[in-house]
Amino acid sequence: MPAVGNRNLITDVHGLTVGNATDEAVRTGVTVLRCATSFVCAVDIRGGAPGGRETDVLASENLVGRADAIVLTGGSVFGLGAADGVTSTLSQIGAGLKIAAKGPTIPIVPAGVLHDLGNDGDKNWGDTPPYQSLGKAACKATTTDFSLGAVGAGRGAMAGLVPGGLGSASIVLDNEVTVGALVAANPVGSVYLPDGQSFYAWPWELNDEFGGRVPPTQKDTSAPMPDLSRLGHRLKAGANTTIAIVATSADLSNVEAKRVAIMAHDGIARAVRPAHTPFDGDTVFAVATAKDTINAAPQTMERAAIIAEIGSAAADCLGRAIARAVFEAQATSSSVS
Repeated sequence: MPAVGNRNLITDVHGLTVGNATDEAVRTGVTVLRCATSFVCAVDIRGGAPGGRETDVLASENLVGRADAIVLTGGSVFGLGAADGVTSTLSQIGAGLKIAAKGPTIPIVPAGVLHDLGNDGDKNWGDTPPYQSLGKAACKATTTDFSLGAVGAGRGAMAGLVPGGLGSASIVLDNEVTVGALVAANPVGSVYLPDGQSFYAWPWELNDEFGGRVPPTQKDTSAPMPDLSRLGHRLKAGANTTIAIVATSADLSNVEAKRVAIMAHDGIARAVRPAHTPFDGDTVFAVATAKDTINAAPQTMERAAIIAEIGSAAADCLGRAIARAVFEAQATSSSVS
């Protein structure tokens, strides 16, 4: 039977590290995923109001299809500056493409942003938003063990009308391939069933990782969309999103990673209701570190079945990670507010 990884974090995928940097005054933050070397990377965007950087370079029809780091950040458009900080930090240690003998290396650093500008943090930063510095700090702080909840990119997040946060989860498949997810959960939709206590993702929970709350009924008879008057300023394009990374230790191609990213979006739909709305920027990056070789030839049914299993596991991990993000934020939000 598949089992949770040793840490139940995306860093159970060998070669990955994650760093957080949080600005408590601004109530925002940055989370950076790094790999020891550049890794195969793809992205799939399903929200109606996404914000990001360097996503086209990951498309299978384009040249690169790899990344040196991925940034999840608060701050909306200002948060994109976090990737500048990561890029300069990585270039200083020689990471990235070296196209010419002269000049610096060129790290490929895609990013996804969420909107946390409406919270009570101090946004009077003038012409020096904090995100470039936060990006540098998060990049330098990457490790295999990291905090969840109201930290990093999840610091200022909301999930519907409750605090969102940073979440992660992992699973080791029977073939010993590891799959993990990392998410900054800031959706307009709710992560809770109508009882307001149990999570939509509860059927996929492992080891009571988000409280083991079983709903009093398995049916949801609530309206498809929350009461618009209650959502207020959150019901605006670009004000919400679920930005995530799923990862596997398998040796996937860029095209195969794209399929995993597509399948992983089902994890958002399982954990958030509604998902992929016009108001969200739902974006999923997928990375493959190639530690484990899939012993099946390309373009065969056997290999396609393995890709399907990885994609299904990625969706499960992402749904679990979203619930963990909110569950952990309940504790960290109260301690830092």
